[in-house]
Amino acid sequence: MPPTPPLFDRPLLLHRRERAVRGANPAKAPDFLLREAAERLLDRLSDIRRGFPLALDLGAHTGQLAAMLNGRGGVETLVSVEPAPAMAALAAPLAVAADEERLPFADGVADLVLSCMSLHWTEDFPAMLAEVFRVLKPGGLFLASLPGEDTLCELRDSLARAELEIDGGVSPRVLPMLTIKDAGSLLQAAGFAEPVVDRDRLTVEYRAPMRLLTDLRAMGETNALTQRRKSPLKRGVLFAALAEYHQRYADARGLTPATFDILTLTAWKPDAAA
Repeated sequence: MPPTPPLFDRPLLLHRRERAVRGANPAKAPDFLLREAAERLLDRLSDIRRGFPLALDLGAHTGQLAAMLNGRGGVETLVSVEPAPAMAALAAPLAVAADEERLPFADGVADLVLSCMSLHWTEDFPAMLAEVFRVLKPGGLFLASLPGEDTLCELRDSLARAELEIDGGVSPRVLPMLTIKDAGSLLQAAGFAEPVVDRDRLTVEYRAPMRLLTDLRAMGETNALTQRRKSPLKRGVLFAALAEYHQRYADARGLTPATFDILTLTAWKPDAAA
């Protein structure tokens, strides 16, 4: 049988992440979602009363988590790991451009592995978890946030309705998201102890749905599925989807919501001495 094609077009994904920062003003980047998720993640970290001499930040984007950490959570040294070189260059002072599934670190070097809203682009999630498990010291902590299954449910519904009406079929446009149950099972299968997965819901209001699409592009979060339709989205489908979005979801003030489910994964590498 022919090999299964990859889920994501990795070169395209990296190109879009690079495009998101090249020629842009980082101070005006729409990173509100990253910052909100990072704040929630760091709140969880602050609840853990122990020190972490060396931590890794997987999928660091342009260093939002590192900037917000600022001595919190007992972290002494943080190394940012970002697959897009242009983003890694902005995640200074300590950053490396590397793939989350092939970490350039020795076994058992990290006390803590963090990740904020990036691991949903991982091609092989079990392989990534195996790498996290490998680089953690015994007794080390894995703490990550990523989008859950209801993320962008309004956009997905509106695009599907418009495409079905105009083209008579629906093409893949939004990547599959992890469920709480699947995330917990994957953590257990990777060998982690005490896995906990919980969910927060963040709703962002827009005056027009088109602004959401603009923000997703500026974040480098647009469609990079291998099975996506390769031709550009038809103007008729786009306008129909935007009209559908506003008609179905706008509130009395005319604002349209965008839902982001934020899953938080917490798990420990078992301590052999325990």
